[in-house]
Amino acid sequence: MTGRVAGSAALVLVDGARPLRPESALFEAMLAGWRRQQLSRRLSESLIGGRERVVRRFQAFTGRWPWAWTSGQVEAFIAGGGWAHSTVRSYQGALSCFLGFVTDARYGWVAECEQRVGARPVQVCHEGNTAVHVAAEGRPARRPLTRPELQAFFDAADDRVEQAGRTQRKGWLAAFRDATLFKVVYGWGLRRREAVMLDVGDFTVNPGAPQLGRFGICEVRFGKAMRGSPPRRRAVATVLPWTAEALEQYVSEVRPRYGADRQSALLVTERGDRMSARSVDDRFALWRAAAGLPPELSVHCLRHSYVSHLIEDGVDPLFVQSQVGHSWASTTATYTTVGADAKNRMLQTALARVLAGAVGPAGGSR
Repeated sequence: MTGRVAGSAALVLVDGARPLRPESALFEAMLAGWRRQQLSRRLSESLIGGRERVVRRFQAFTGRWPWAWTSGQVEAFIAGGGWAHSTVRSYQGALSCFLGFVTDARYGWVAECEQRVGARPVQVCHEGNTAVHVAAEGRPARRPLTRPELQAFFDAADDRVEQAGRTQRKGWLAAFRDATLFKVVYGWGLRRREAVMLDVGDFTVNPGAPQLGRFGICEVRFGKAMRGSPPRRRAVATVLPWTAEALEQYVSEVRPRYGADRQSALLVTERGDRMSARSVDDRFALWRAAAGLPPELSVHCLRHSYVSHLIEDGVDPLFVQSQVGHSWASTTATYTTVGADAKNRMLQTALARVLAGAVGPAGGSR
């Protein structure tokens, strides 16, 4: 049975061969088997290659082979790296995945190691020494806004537009653009770079919702990429009609005043250039302060708000996952915080269904 599994020792090792460096040969065979197993799962070459490089890097760091690795070595490797949180998670994930493969009895590598080198590999990455998703740690900068907070934020942005318009101040165009920017980020659940890289032509009609006009679908061309891969594309259906209306007004009445006729970018500066991701942070900080919101909040909280509010409103979680471009439902789940009001509504709905089901057709209990 083991010999038929993709990546198993029986399929990779050559019977009767006596390599000059048995430890190195066994390690290379493990990597070859792991690659075969990942290819059978239809994983990309870039992802497989990146994982293998991490494993080789860790082997070079320890100077030992997988059957001699320890949890302490993983902790020392990560502690001395100085990497970003996302990089740490990626490295730990690669090591955990590799060791999960070689310690799986279905592949026969544990028995092969015991026979050839007299030792067996074990899983050395565990909950006690691996990083969790930043959202799971409860970082306040990434939490969803409550609906009153979101309303206060947009009210502050719209008030600035109205004040600048009444006084005919020069900053009216920028204020209107900024208000539109954050409505786009929230309205389509975008990351800041995804928003600033949008072109006017990235919005199209959705045949399933023609009433939304030309802003029925947002084609995101610069989604977050896997390491070594090009940006991922996705089509985001418009689910908040008021955001389409706000964008229509900006594109029709405000953007032409920037004189950016030759610029395809949706969001432009006073010089007619595309907005930068850093400027998004600066503008968000201004409206956050004007709304009296906590200073630790970041623009990414609008994306979290989009996910949480849709879930609260009863939208299918799989649809939400597709909208925001997450590969795994567990990632979308970390974005989701259901408010107390929504919990009460869900409770009342659940109770109503249970009570309705407990009453028979003639009014008696079943």
